[in-house]
Amino acid sequence: MKDCTGKQEYGGERFVRISLEEMESYYRCTKCCQQLQNDILQREDGPFAAEIGHELQKQFAILPGGRGMNGNPIIVFPEFPDFSELEEEEVQNVLSYLSSIPSVAASGVGFNLVIDRRLDRWAAVRATLLRIAGSFPGNLHLVLVLRPTTLLQRTLSDFLFKYNRDEFKMKVVMLSSVTELHAYIDPGQLTTELGGTLEYCHDSWISHRTAIEAFALMVKTTAQTLQAFGTELAETELPNDAEATVNLLHTHTLKKDKMKEDLQVALSQGGRLLECINEPLQTDPEYSMTYDELENLATVQRLLGQLDETQTAFDDFWERHRTKLEQCLQLRHFEQHFREVRPQLDVTSERLSGFSEVSVSPAHAEHVLRELSGHEDKACDTLDRALSLASEGDRLIENSHYAEDSIRPKCGELRGVCEEISFTLRSKKSLLLTALELHHALEKALRWCEDGIFLLASQPVDRCQSQDGAEAALQELERYLDTGPLHTLADRSAICCQYEAVLTPQLMDQVEGVFQKQISVQEMFEKRRISLKKLAAKQTRPVQPVAPRPEVKSPLSSPNQERKERRYSADSAICKKVESPIHNGGTRHASLSEEEENLAVLRRHVMNELLETERAYVEELLCVLDGYAAEMDNPAMAHLIPSTLLSKKVVLFGNMSEIYQFHKRTFLKELEAYTDCPELVGRCFLERMKDLQIYEAYCQNKPRSESLWRQCSDCAFFQECQKKLEHKLGLDSYLLKPVQRITKYQLLLKELLKYSKGCDGCDDLQEALSSILGILKAVNDSMHLIAITGYEGNLSELGRLLMQGSFSVWTEHKKGHAKVKDLARFKPMQRHLFLHQKALLFCKRREENGEGYEKAPSYSFKHSLSMSAVGFTENAKGDNKKFEIWCNSRDEVFIVQAPTPEIKTAWVNEIRKVLTQQLNACRVTVLDASQQKSSDSVFPSPNSNNSSISLSPFRSSGQKNQKKQEEKKAETSVMSDSSSSPKHKGWNKASLSVDASEENDGYSSSEDPINSDAEDEGGRKLAPGKYTVVADCEKAGPQELSVKSGDMVQLIREGEEGLWFVKNLRSSKEGWVAAANLLSLISESKSSQSLSSSDGSVSGNVSTSSSCSETYTSFSDIKP
Repeated sequence: MKDCTGKQEYGGERFVRISLEEMESYYRCTKCCQQLQNDILQREDGPFAAEIGHELQKQFAILPGGRGMNGNPIIVFPEFPDFSELEEEEVQNVLSYLSSIPSVAASGVGFNLVIDRRLDRWAAVRATLLRIAGSFPGNLHLVLVLRPTTLLQRTLSDFLFKYNRDEFKMKVVMLSSVTELHAYIDPGQLTTELGGTLEYCHDSWISHRTAIEAFALMVKTTAQTLQAFGTELAETELPNDAEATVNLLHTHTLKKDKMKEDLQVALSQGGRLLECINEPLQTDPEYSMTYDELENLATVQRLLGQLDETQTAFDDFWERHRTKLEQCLQLRHFEQHFREVRPQLDVTSERLSGFSEVSVSPAHAEHVLRELSGHEDKACDTLDRALSLASEGDRLIENSHYAEDSIRPKCGELRGVCEEISFTLRSKKSLLLTALELHHALEKALRWCEDGIFLLASQPVDRCQSQDGAEAALQELERYLDTGPLHTLADRSAICCQYEAVLTPQLMDQVEGVFQKQISVQEMFEKRRISLKKLAAKQTRPVQPVAPRPEVKSPLSSPNQERKERRYSADSAICKKVESPIHNGGTRHASLSEEEENLAVLRRHVMNELLETERAYVEELLCVLDGYAAEMDNPAMAHLIPSTLLSKKVVLFGNMSEIYQFHKRTFLKELEAYTDCPELVGRCFLERMKDLQIYEAYCQNKPRSESLWRQCSDCAFFQECQKKLEHKLGLDSYLLKPVQRITKYQLLLKELLKYSKGCDGCDDLQEALSSILGILKAVNDSMHLIAITGYEGNLSELGRLLMQGSFSVWTEHKKGHAKVKDLARFKPMQRHLFLHQKALLFCKRREENGEGYEKAPSYSFKHSLSMSAVGFTENAKGDNKKFEIWCNSRDEVFIVQAPTPEIKTAWVNEIRKVLTQQLNACRVTVLDASQQKSSDSVFPSPNSNNSSISLSPFRSSGQKNQKKQEEKKAETSVMSDSSSSPKHKGWNKASLSVDASEENDGYSSSEDPINSDAEDEGGRKLAPGKYTVVADCEKAGPQELSVKSGDMVQLIREGEEGLWFVKNLRSSKEGWVAAANLLSLISESKSSQSLSSSDGSVSGNVSTSSSCSETYTSFSDIKP
């Protein structure tokens, strides 16, 4: 076998050394195949039974299988009147075929011919003898002729035979009867026609001969094919890559299997033929086989034995060839991994060489150590992979791999580089630790000096004037000096020798400075000791101690603060400028404090993790798409794909291909642009937030994918793909990667945000985090949405899903029986609500079952409310967790209780937002229509006596003179929110209903829940006068006035801060009311209690409510 690896980039084997055992196996297999071919038939050119079957069927010559006295094969020529009419070729073919059947040994003795011509004439006998003498191809021993039995012919034969004997050129014996024949041949070797006992069936004989010869030809063909295939295997050139090796091994395996099938077919046919030959023995154990049958039996047994031996030799040779191909595949994988790992080791070594062992401060040393430790963690992964590859190479060598000479140097190279990198890591780490140790020793000595100076400066002068005070101060100094050996640097030469490897000129200057300071402090202590000793020995006049420093510290200064200031000034002297790249390519210089530098390092670590995991994620997606999805379209793998998986690639993989293309072509490249400025990466997320929504479709499809995977996870297709990819985990683990990735982003953004407080991109990071969390919420909501069953419409037509959650729901029906309403109040229904832009769905949550994604809940649709025809009450029944949702005329009210007040507040705010958007849209429509119909607006005076003010958008006839007033009233019917006045807590907003058949009993359709100002009101201003209240309002303070719907109020005067002093004419009470509220609380005339208009069956009503809760409603199908 040859190995055509081509160019050897890393020392791969170009030629393969063929072992002696392999050559011997090949030649043994070839020899067996050749011997099998040579032993099949003794002749190659003669006809076969299948070719001359027609001639044999004429039965003018047969080979019954008997033998003569000397073992001569017997050929019998039965009575055949038309023998003379046979063509010469027919006679020649039959005689040649019959004479080729006996063994070589039997044929060498000579044939005995028995010619039966008892019913023929002498002329025919003579012609037959002459024809046989000229046509018989074998060796003739004796020709026995049963001459004619009629008197005339017998006489003629006796007389003429004597004169024609020499003409025949063979030994001919004329016999008068079969009795005379038995004198030459034993009756047991003759057929019954010749007076013998040998059983012979010519048709069976032809059938057996045809089967034996067909088997022999099959064996011969199989042997030739095996020999050719063995030669092909021996001359195969080994590929130079793993994929081609796998394909070659697969191809050869298929051919080997075909050869094995042919061998098995030949063996099976030989076995059946053997059973057929032995069949007479099965029926009659005393049956005696003829010589021909025995030879047939021996021939078939010999062929079967040789065939089995050939199969054994081929199996041995194939096993060696397969082992060679598998070793070639192992070598290609080894070389491929070597080509991947070797450059990584070079990169690791290069990065490691960039780390400096020199440090200028403890903070700098600790920073470099942290970065080195982070690089060490990454390097360890590469080293582990390299050493694992070297161990794999050792195992290949131990298993007698043919490329040992190529594998061993690579293993040595890997171990050498790993050892070098490990040594460099240890060396740099050791030097940095040594430098850090020196820095700490210098800091410790400086601290001791500073504390000593402070001690000298803090000793009180008056205390030292006495002998006892001087002795106490002296003892204090002595005790402090005793701590010197533990804190100071003792020997300059020892320090230089110990830290020689890390001593830079700058660091050496620091060491010199510390020794100089130690000497100065020790001199100061010595002078103070001398002075104190004199004072302790003899009291003289008071002595004023001289301060150890020329400057005198303020008594208010803290010694710790002084030390800190000195330390900070020293640290600031060694701070260096760091250059930080900005996204636009510029640079910025800043002197970072230690904390800022640490945060920058942490940001870089998080950014590195984001990039590394992103690259790994892209590679994993590509691996799944190429190793599984693409293989589903591979015709070679089609037979492994179960029927349940056919045409289900989209179901199984969803839009993973789209996700891969987005990350590979766009997102990864854009993230890499922020490598040096991680605090700005939030911009990248914000720019691609719309693209990241593709994960919603993937997550929605995940339950279908999970279900399909469970049905087909054990099929051979997935196992084969996993084997090719050499994955330890199954496909399901990789299908979960996109779900894990989208959730990973928010964790990384949180980490970046934590370390980026006060940075330029902090706001972008916060917004990106919120957006990612919004995507996760949308994904989670959509997963619930697809579980809804029983909804007959199209959910996509309901608009975007805003919120979803579980609630307790009570239902009240306006026209229902009182007991039914009371019963409904105490028996809540558990409902799962889905709030869309256009509808609110009520569903019942069903029990969870199954495993994995099948365990997700499902929801049965029960009821829906169109958001264009609903209203809601923010607080219901005095419970801060309840709110009400109802239709136009409160025929059916849903009391909804949230699990917590916070959830209730979130839902109320979202519903308010939806209704506000609808109201704004409707208001714009109404205003546009009004502007088209009228160019100016007329406001009624406060004292107007009109009983009704009509809204022009709802009118089709009548009251033409009030048209402008109606249009203006449509604009001013919008109310301000309760939040516009901090003193006004709760009032029922006037509502607009589209139900003409119901009475005004409280809640109806929509009003604007947002604040309105003078501009929104179209310039409408309040004026003193009397007005009718159309909505309830409770007072929020002791000086405010509460009113109810239907009350008559008088506006007396306008105060400060947008308040009016109002008198309730019904209760005679007075108080203040916010002007913004008055615009929607009062009507335009004393007698007007409702605003209405009619257009066919459509009416608009502003009604009152007895509730003190704030109510929000929505416009319903208002058309201008």
